[in-house]
Amino acid sequence: MKTAMHQNQRIILDQLAREQYQLLYLHGKNGELSCPVCNEKVRLFLGVQEEPYFYHIKSPEHKCPEPVMEEELEPVIVERNGFRIPQGRMIIETTRNTSLFRPAKTIECSIPFKKTEGVNHLEHDSYLKELAVNGVILDKSQAAAVVETKGSLLVLAGAGSGKTRVLTARTAYMLDVKKIDPRTIMLVTFTSKAAGEMKTRLLSYPQINKEQISKLVTGTFHSIFYRILMFHDGSNWSSERLLKKEWQRDKILKEAGREIDLSEKEFAYDLALQQIGFWKNSLLFPHEVKPESDWEVKAAFLYKKYEDYKTQKGLFDFDDMLIGCYQLLSSSPSLLDLYQNRFQYFLIDEFQDINKVQYELIKLLSGKHKNVCAVGDDDQAIYSFRGSDPSYLLAFEKDFPYAKLVSLEQNYRSSHEIVSAANEMISKNKVRRVKKMKAHFQSGISPILFFPYDEEEEATMIVTDIQEKIVKGAKPSDFAILYRTNAGSRAVFERLASSNLPFKIDLDSEAFYERRIVKSVLAFLKISLDEDDNQALSDILPILFLSQTVLKDLKAESILKDCTYLEALSHLKTKHAFQEKKLKKAVQLIRSLKFASPLNSIETIEKDLGFLDFLKKRGNESNQQDKGSDDLKDLKVAAKSFTSIQAFLSHAEHMSAMNKEIKNLSKHFPDAISLSTIHRAKGLEYNNVYIIGAVDGSLPHDYALDSSRNGDFAAIEEERRLFYVAMTRAKSELLMAVPQNRRGKKANPSRFLSPLMKRKKK
Repeated sequence: MKTAMHQNQRIILDQLAREQYQLLYLHGKNGELSCPVCNEKVRLFLGVQEEPYFYHIKSPEHKCPEPVMEEELEPVIVERNGFRIPQGRMIIETTRNTSLFRPAKTIECSIPFKKTEGVNHLEHDSYLKELAVNGVILDKSQAAAVVETKGSLLVLAGAGSGKTRVLTARTAYMLDVKKIDPRTIMLVTFTSKAAGEMKTRLLSYPQINKEQISKLVTGTFHSIFYRILMFHDGSNWSSERLLKKEWQRDKILKEAGREIDLSEKEFAYDLALQQIGFWKNSLLFPHEVKPESDWEVKAAFLYKKYEDYKTQKGLFDFDDMLIGCYQLLSSSPSLLDLYQNRFQYFLIDEFQDINKVQYELIKLLSGKHKNVCAVGDDDQAIYSFRGSDPSYLLAFEKDFPYAKLVSLEQNYRSSHEIVSAANEMISKNKVRRVKKMKAHFQSGISPILFFPYDEEEEATMIVTDIQEKIVKGAKPSDFAILYRTNAGSRAVFERLASSNLPFKIDLDSEAFYERRIVKSVLAFLKISLDEDDNQALSDILPILFLSQTVLKDLKAESILKDCTYLEALSHLKTKHAFQEKKLKKAVQLIRSLKFASPLNSIETIEKDLGFLDFLKKRGNESNQQDKGSDDLKDLKVAAKSFTSIQAFLSHAEHMSAMNKEIKNLSKHFPDAISLSTIHRAKGLEYNNVYIIGAVDGSLPHDYALDSSRNGDFAAIEEERRLFYVAMTRAKSELLMAVPQNRRGKKANPSRFLSPLMKRKKK
């Protein structure tokens, strides 16, 4: 049904302005829409694979006949001031040429599926046959990686290719068949969870016992090399000296920042900590850093002060564990020789994510025997911001010239339809080891591109689609919604929060309305409603280019003048007459905010109250991937749905509270939809995956596009790898949202989708 009534006005869906669909959906959810034929309540269906339509709430299957079109009806006549005039029927003025709903597009396979014939392991190896009897079945490439134990080996383990099985089977083979002393084997993973999983799996292998496993040296880089430090210099590396919490490191930086008048509310200290970690993991010490921007100059200053403070107090952080061990082994040839003899075999997981200090440590320790088995996939290298460098995998033979290469190209996770699309997308990267993954099965379900009007409608369509599938028997845990940055999840978080669907989010994801820039804007709205809101006053001071030290003066002024904190701003004495004049004008503007809509108020804050000037002056070179101006645009999109400041602030407060509640409940409800950044989803898998914001500026991110315009394509290639990781999390269904508008402006489909969108539907 394409027609409904709203407040005695007829709405014809195909004649309605496209941007009104989400508003209409909300009207229906609030019970404000009715059927023009039977007068029952109706709602607008906004899903992924069907065109929008109205349906009856009580009986969705019931369909009334379409009413006679508008022009065929007798006009409804009403009397006004003695005149009889026709009553308008449409919710807004529209034309028949308005932009229409764009249907979803399926991505057809470019190559036919070919089933792999049987188990293809090395038939001559009796141990592999025994493993197969015990349920550990290896294909030919996996088997080759397992039995090749002498010398260096690079295992290119594509997405879903069973690398954990290869690592555990290889370890078991070394212990049981090659009789290698477990104490000479170092198995390095990137998470403690992965190390624990491998130990558990090893116990299920024939002839492997707990005693052997306990003698293996397993764990993360940090845990293994910290043990070495503790053994040789326990007093200086005692856990009591470790800066475990981020707030401890943050406090040291802020104390140093006061020396150069860095505002705690303006300067991104959390990003400075991230930058310092990047320099340290790249083995760049304070005197070696060459800042490339004004922000990096400040960060480098903080880096030096941070290191000086730690040295003075005898403290260390997590990054120092690796650096300290590297310096210990580099400066003591006899100790290095001891460990080179002790550790003769290295198995390293996720090798594409290795950074410089980790790589140098492995090179040092393996220098004598060179039995390094590196397992990784350069197509899944997505952590350059942490110092990870896929070039170590790409140029492995440079430092290990006699290394053998085994490529695992059988994907056991994703369907042929998904693998085919992912292959075509990632093949456009220039800097990579050429490989083409093959799927183990086909699902008959092609990946889907769908085209919401904007972020709000994108969220509605996804939640509707999930609800439909759960009604048909799917479980909430079958679904994951993946996004480029946490800020991109705002709309879908809000839509899920207002549904009855269970969902979980990353524990360290910051609530959108708690983000620094967003909080500052909301503070203006809050103080317009309550002029004595102390916290809001504190939050707006940096935007007015005032330091927190003026708070005392403002409080004193409010007592002396018997006025509100906000009014006290207009009486504040500064060193500059022009600033005092601006403050008086600002107070008037802030007071006027409460009379406007949330969107208009934010635009006043943005332009007339100088928020854009503040962002420009603040500069955010440090955080190219998460710009403050982007937060402002996202906030304006959120504000469009509200007519009053109070309602919008209540919504923001409710969503922040929901964020905390969902985090607390996540551990108790494992059967839940997963909301996650793509980075966090790496290594995980789901039956159904939605990738949101598949448009230029989101994925690839703006910072990568800027870099490519300047001739640096490394960031674009990493963004494409990120997209590849997102696609290959899906086992059977992959749905990618391509919003037609993003942050209030027309959006272009992600350039990564170009080869897929050009295909003709069969």
